[in-house]
Amino acid sequence: MGNASHLRVAASNPAPERVPAGAERAGSLTGWGRVPVVSGYERRSEDLEAITRDVPLTRGLGRAYGDAALPAAPDRCIANSTLADRILRFDPGTGDIVAEAGVSLDLLYRTLLPRGWFTPVTPGTRFVTLGGMVASDVHGKNHHVDGCFGRHVTGLRLRVADGRIVTCSPTEHPDLFRATVGGMGLTGHILEVAFRLTRVPSPWIFQETQRLPDIDAFIEALKACAATWPMTMGWIDCLSKGRAMGRGVLFRGRWATAGEAPQAFPALGAPIPVPFTFPHGVLGRSTVRLFNEVYYRVPRPRAAVVHPKSFFYPLDVAGHWHRLYGPRGFTQYQCVLPASGGHGAARRFLEVVTRGSGASFLCVIKDCGAEGDGLLSFPKPGISIALDLAMRDDTQALVDQMNERVIAEGGRIYLAKDALTRPEHFRAMESRLDTFLDIRRTWDPQGRIRSAQSVRLFGW
Repeated sequence: MGNASHLRVAASNPAPERVPAGAERAGSLTGWGRVPVVSGYERRSEDLEAITRDVPLTRGLGRAYGDAALPAAPDRCIANSTLADRILRFDPGTGDIVAEAGVSLDLLYRTLLPRGWFTPVTPGTRFVTLGGMVASDVHGKNHHVDGCFGRHVTGLRLRVADGRIVTCSPTEHPDLFRATVGGMGLTGHILEVAFRLTRVPSPWIFQETQRLPDIDAFIEALKACAATWPMTMGWIDCLSKGRAMGRGVLFRGRWATAGEAPQAFPALGAPIPVPFTFPHGVLGRSTVRLFNEVYYRVPRPRAAVVHPKSFFYPLDVAGHWHRLYGPRGFTQYQCVLPASGGHGAARRFLEVVTRGSGASFLCVIKDCGAEGDGLLSFPKPGISIALDLAMRDDTQALVDQMNERVIAEGGRIYLAKDALTRPEHFRAMESRLDTFLDIRRTWDPQGRIRSAQSVRLFGW
C-alpha cells in the first residue's frame, strides 16, 4: 500500500494484563448480558497467531450479548484478541487501513477521528474489536445508505480450522469471505482486517429530533427522512398501548461541516461508574414506564450540533451499565421486519411485546437498506427493532412469541444479540443457512471451530 503511515497507539479502555503467549486466565465466561455463564478461560497474547493454533474460538471485548463468543462444552479454552491491537498500515491518501483483529473501535476513534477519518459504519458501542465487527457484520444508523461494515472490508487474514493462515476477499476465496462476514467467528480465527475508512468534514454531528405520537407516524417519518439524511434512528416506547403504541423520538444526523462544528475535538470523558449489580426487579414495569414517559416528554432542541458520543454511543456514557438489570442479567432481542409487511408489521410485533411481560427502557428502531453479501448478515430492507429484556422466568416464552411473529412477517433476528432463540425458529427465519453451513463444512469438516451459540442453533 503506497504512502503508508504506521500508527501504534494504546487502547483507551483499561488495558488487559500483558501476559506471555500461551498464558491462561481461568474462571467463568459470559457475554455482555451475562446470560449464560459458562466455565472457561481465555488465552491472551500480542501474538494472536500463536494462541489460535489449538482453540475453537476467538473472543474480543465480550460485547456479544449472549453465547456467540463463549466455548461450548466440553471446550473450555478460547483465544482473546484484545492484546493484538496494532494498526499495521494506513494510507492517508485513500483511507485504506490494515489492522490486527483486536484493534477496538474506541482506539480508532481516538487515533483517526482527529485526523479526519472514521469507520464507514459504527455500531452502538465503541467497545468492540475489528474482528467482532466483521464476525457480526455490524450495522449502524446509516445502513440505508452505507450498508453493513462488511461492505467496506477489502480483505481478511484468517487461521482456518486445519491450522493454515489464509487470506480471503471478495475475489480471493470469495466463499470463505462471504461466510466469514457475519459468520459469528465460525469459519476461522480472524487475525487481520483490511478496510477503507471514510473522510469526514469534522468530528461533530449535526442532529435534528422529532417527537412522534405512534408507530405508524414514526415509520412514516423514518422512511421519509431516509432520502435526505445519511443517519437515522429512533427510540420508541414499547410499553405504550392503543393509539400511543410505539410513540417515540426520531433522531436524524449527518457529519457537521467545518463551519458548523466547534473548534475543539469532541474528547471522550470517563464513563459514569455503575459499581455494583442492582437488585432484581429495580428495572421493573413501573420503573420503565416512568422512564419512558420522561424520555418522551423531555424538551430537546429541534436542531443542534452534538457530540458524536451522544449520537452514536449513548450507552457508553455508563461503564458496566449491564449491571442495572440485576443478578439474573438480561438479553437483547433484535429483529428486522421486512418492508413487504408495511407499517402494520411493526404494530403487530409491538402488540406481542406489550402483551408480554417485557419491560424495556431501551427500544431502538432503525431503517435498513439492501441485504449485504455476508451469508448470515442480519439486515434486509425494512426496519430493525431492538429491545433489552431483564431475565425473568417467562423471558424464554416471550422470545418464542416474538420469534414466531418475526417468522410470520418474513423477518430474522441478529445473532450478535441472541441468547434464547430455538434452532427450529432460526432455521425458519434464515433461507441462507444451508449455504453457510455447506461452506463452513468445506473449510472445517471436523467441526473444530465452534461456539456455545453454534452448538445451540446448529448442533456443531
